[in-house]
Amino acid sequence: MADVPEGFAPATFSTGFLDVAGPYFTRKEADHIAVGIRITEGHLNGINVAHGGVLTTLADVALSYQLFVSEKPRLPIATINLNTNFLAGAKLGDWIVAHAHIDRKGKRTAYCRGEIVAGERLLMTMTGVFALLRK
Repeated sequence: MADVPEGFAPATFSTGFLDVAGPYFTRKEADHIAVGIRITEGHLNGINVAHGGVLTTLADVALSYQLFVSEKPRLPIATINLNTNFLAGAKLGDWIVAHAHIDRKGKRTAYCRGEIVAGERLLMTMTGVFALLRK
């Protein structure tokens, strides 16, 4: 895909709903995995910005994926709570990237935070609490 920034590769987690919501791409950063998506017409709402559900889904994906890859074998994750703060809208054609960081991870619960940006524009901040579904 020619419009994907250098270093991003197709995500390997997309199945079902995420195939419809995406496509998603990931890139290894120094201390986390960035998750990106290009805003297309299918992501827009009635005022021609990305629907809030698009950003919220990206927030949930990025936070939970950061936890998923934090251990081997991989951790199954379930979202308990997700808080989002919408700060700006994403426009058609924008490449948006979610950055997620683990604040605390216990045996059964983890806490994460992150942000979604379009270039230098901060679009969203997010925090989440996740259940770690260890066997």
